[in-house]
Amino acid sequence: MANDAQPGPGQIGWIDLTVPGAEAVRDFYQEVTGWTATPVAMGGYRDYCMVAASGQSVAGICHAQGVNAGQPPVWMIYIVVADLDEAMLRCQARGGKVLRTPAGAGAGNRFCVIQDPAGAVAGLLESRSESV
Repeated sequence: MANDAQPGPGQIGWIDLTVPGAEAVRDFYQEVTGWTATPVAMGGYRDYCMVAASGQSVAGICHAQGVNAGQPPVWMIYIVVADLDEAMLRCQARGGKVLRTPAGAGAGNRFCVIQDPAGAVAGLLESRSESV
């Protein structure tokens, strides 16, 4: 995950699309939006950081494998939280579910995936680095 300005708690920190056949989807969005792709090594395969014409990193397109196995094929927002463990407890206390327990997201970042009481899915991102 990368971004040019570090978002604070409560802000959208990142968006990812995790799908089978990430290369075809990467190519689709390059043609439709004008984004370019920067490969991100994932230990045996590559995901993609999508970059706008301005040079700003705007999204990720990821393979549905490795750390992304089991992610739904939807644009997933990641909301920045100050304390991931506390946010997960608050989620569950308020009728939500933790669908994916915390995993590393590079440079000291951690994320999880939650479902709110209405059934909507989002990621929570705790950033411990200078860039998300």
